[in-house]
Amino acid sequence: MSARGKDEDGGSALLEFEDHGLLPLLFGEHDQNLYRLEQQLDVSLASRGNHLQILGGEDAVKRAAAALRALYDRLVKGLEVGSGEVDAAVRMVNGAAPGRCGPEDANAIHDQDLAIVTRKRSISPRSPGQAVYVEALRRNEIVFGIGPAGTGKTYLAVAHAVSLFIKGEIERIILSRPAVEAGERLGFLPGDLLEKVDPYLRPLYDALHDMLPGDQVASRIADGIIEVAPLAFMRGRTLSNAFVILDEAQNTSPVQMKMFLTRLGENSRMAVTGDLTQIDLPKGQPSGLLEASRIIGGMKEVAVVNFSEADVVRHALVARIVQAYSAHETRGRKVAQEAERRREDGDA
Repeated sequence: MSARGKDEDGGSALLEFEDHGLLPLLFGEHDQNLYRLEQQLDVSLASRGNHLQILGGEDAVKRAAAALRALYDRLVKGLEVGSGEVDAAVRMVNGAAPGRCGPEDANAIHDQDLAIVTRKRSISPRSPGQAVYVEALRRNEIVFGIGPAGTGKTYLAVAHAVSLFIKGEIERIILSRPAVEAGERLGFLPGDLLEKVDPYLRPLYDALHDMLPGDQVASRIADGIIEVAPLAFMRGRTLSNAFVILDEAQNTSPVQMKMFLTRLGENSRMAVTGDLTQIDLPKGQPSGLLEASRIIGGMKEVAVVNFSEADVVRHALVARIVQAYSAHETRGRKVAQEAERRREDGDA
């Protein structure tokens, strides 16, 4: 069963759905899913029986039709459709940049080939960048995931690691972060080093608990099968038969990054994630993430996936916040460049 386009002409389309019983789930309570699509894609939707008419600009109508077909097909497969899935379908159909998923690839939101299966849930890409990232994690030994907060870089890496562990393809999961303060000082925190850095590692624990039952997380950490440790603890080790994740990698120095990457052992993989707009290193110190992605990014079995604001999968307001800061920083750079140009002209 599927949704068919009976008529598509310019700025209108008429979709026909074979299974009437799925339409309440597709439309959402009080048609909230349709309203969400209207607001985000700038179209008008009107239902009558098992037909749904789409009105709007030609491109917007095509995107809305692709999103609705993908969401309907998701219901046919027995998967749920809520606000998160609607937003994911919109991101997919809007991801028409060269080399990224376009409207025809909206079905990635329920593509079983891209789904990551863990003990507690099955996770599918929710943006074009995430689809590219999941594919990169499967095909490469080292993957750099670079982009703004909320794009799922670390979450998907943890999910992929757990999936590989469940299938017996790796024996250990190692999660790490550099202990760099974001405006705070570790020395003033109570406890030993592990207790001091534990708050920095908490997001990694949270991701693990989303993938595995709590008792399994605790027992595997106790057994050393899952290790969550600051980056400094990686020095001098060779990490074999493991999936190793370095989070917040923008806060590594070039020396630290080289040290980490050279820990790679037999039958191991690495995911290195970070946001180059959130560097907390001392002023003037280069980021190891930026340098490494440039030096080894073109090597075989190494992939660099750059996320954008369009890949933010948190609350819609988070995406707008990221976009606003990006625009502010762009304006600031232009002002600085213009000031520098005028200074040089004056010197001349």
